[in-house]
Amino acid sequence: MIKRPTTRLRELISSGKTLYVPGCYNAMSAKVLANAGFGAIYMTGYGSSLAVTGLPDVGLMTMSEMVTNARYIAAAVSVPLIADADTGFGNAINVIRTVREYISAGVAGMHMEDQVSPKRCGHVAGRQVIPMDEAVGKIDAAADARDAIDPDFVLIARTDARGASGGSLDDAIVRVNAYLEAGADLAFIEGPTSLDEVKRICQEVRGPVFYNMTGVSPRMTMAEMQELGIAVCISPNAMLRSALAAMHDLAAQMFAEGPVAETRFMEGFRQHPLGDLHTFAGFDQIRAWEREYLGEDAMKKYADSIGHLPQ
Repeated sequence: MIKRPTTRLRELISSGKTLYVPGCYNAMSAKVLANAGFGAIYMTGYGSSLAVTGLPDVGLMTMSEMVTNARYIAAAVSVPLIADADTGFGNAINVIRTVREYISAGVAGMHMEDQVSPKRCGHVAGRQVIPMDEAVGKIDAAADARDAIDPDFVLIARTDARGASGGSLDDAIVRVNAYLEAGADLAFIEGPTSLDEVKRICQEVRGPVFYNMTGVSPRMTMAEMQELGIAVCISPNAMLRSALAAMHDLAAQMFAEGPVAETRFMEGFRQHPLGDLHTFAGFDQIRAWEREYLGEDAMKKYADSIGHLPQ
C-alpha cells in the first residue's frame, strides 16, 4: 500500500535525523528539487508571492492563490510538500477552512504564524503579533481540523515574536510551548539572531524544533543542526535567488547581444543534466500514456512530424 504524503513526512521527521528541506516557488522548481533527490520540499510564501504576483511578501497573496500554487506543486512531485500558510488567512474559523484546503490540495504539512494581518516576511522589520490567547485558539482550531481529516497532517506553529515590534526571545519561547500544548506538531521561532539563541530554543522548547536558515538567522552545517537536535531545517529562497540571478544575467546578455546570446546559452545548456528540457518536462511520459491508453494508431503522428521525439 502506498503511504500518504502526510505519513511519509511524519516518518522523515521522526527518523532522528535533521530533515533538510529546500524551498520551491512553483511546480517547475519543485520538480528540479525532487530530481536532485530531496526527500521533502517546501513551498515558500515569499517566493510564491513574487512568482505569482510579482509583489513582496506582505500578505497580498490570498488563500486561494496559495492553495492553488501548493496544489500544482504537490501534483508535480511524489515527495511530501510542506507549505507556508501565512497567518491562516483570518481568525480561528478561517483557519479551519485553511487546513481543509491545504489537506485537499495534497500538502503534507503547513506552518502558520501569529502575526497580525496583513503579515509580512519574517525577516523584514515592522512585524507585529496577535495576542497569545488568540494565537493559541487558532492552533487549537487547526489541530481539530487536522485530526478530523488526516491526523498525520503536520501542523507547524510559527511565532514572529522574537523580531516583532516589542517582542523578545522569551516571549517567543513561551508562545511556541503554548502552541505545542494546543496541538501543534513542531515549533517554529522565526528569526533568532545568534547561535546562542538557537541553542536556547533547542533547550527550552518542549517539542520538535523547525528552523528557518535564512535572513538574520545563523547558518549551520547538517552536523551542527543534528547535534542541537533540530528536527527540520528549511532554506526557503535559495532556488528563487539563483533563478533570479541566472535569468537576469541571460536577459542582460540577450539585450546587449541579441539572439546570439540565447544560441550560446542553449549550446552550453545541452551539456547540463537537465539540458533535455522536453524530457524533464515529461514528454516521454505523455508518449507512453498515449501508447497505453490511445493505442498504436496514436503513435503514427510521430513518424512524419518534425521536432523532439519522445522516447
